[in-house]
Order: sequence, then C-alpha cells, then structure tokens
Amino acid sequence: MFDPQAFRDALGSFVTGVTIVTARDAAGRAFGLTANSFNSVSLDPPMVLWSLSLRSGSLPVFRDADSWAVHVLAADQQEMSDRFASAGADKFSGLDDVDGPEGAPLIPGYAARFGCTARFEYEGGDHAIFLGEVSDFD
Repeated sequence: MFDPQAFRDALGSFVTGVTIVTARDAAGRAFGLTANSFNSVSLDPPMVLWSLSLRSGSLPVFRDADSWAVHVLAADQQEMSDRFASAGADKFSGLDDVDGPEGAPLIPGYAARFGCTARFEYEGGDHAIFLGEVSDFD
C-alpha cells in the first residue's frame, strides 16, 4: 500500500476545471456544490459524469434527483467556487431562484452549463459516480 497523501498530491498535479453541480430536493429546495471531478463520457448519446464523496451531506439530494446541472466556472469565479465549497452556508443567498430547462438551479456567470437527466449512479471506492444524459447545454 502507498501513502494516501502522496497519492492525493500526485492526482492534484492534473489540472482540471472547477464546476458547480446543482439540483433540487423533493421539496424544491436548491442544492449545489463545487466539484472538479467532471468529465465527458459520450457524444452519442451526449453524456457526462461527476463524483461526490459518500460522506457528503448532499449525497441523498443528488441520489434522488431526476435532473442536475454542471456549471463549468469561468476564470473570474473563484468567489463562487469558494461559496459552494463551504458546508452549511446558504449557498444560494442573493442569487436569483431560476432553473434551467432540465429543472436544476442556475448559477450566473458560468463558462459552460450542461443540464442533465440523471441516468446512472455507480459506487467507486469512497465516492458515488453520477452519469447523466445532457438534455441541454449553453
């Protein structure tokens, strides 16, 4: 077995984009989180994936969601990334309560946005891997 911190540091040398993934729970409340585990999967049908820690308090929301959206952040959105990376705060405070066509909350100022219909969830070690079919993008 190798050192977990050294493994994490090595993985951190791969530069990735930063995203915010959003969804609504069964009561219609907006949820979102910062994630850098986003990747394209397929062009036909158009599919993407992202992953979330099994220890995340938001896990039940995304497991139950029929749809979610991935917002690829622009270079000037560090503050938005930090806001959605923090636990417990009202992440949507001061943002318009508007949804994209798939029904997930919109985050303003993104570089790209992928609205998805939830298709599959897989367990991958200590993370859930969510696979969605892109229903709209901007």
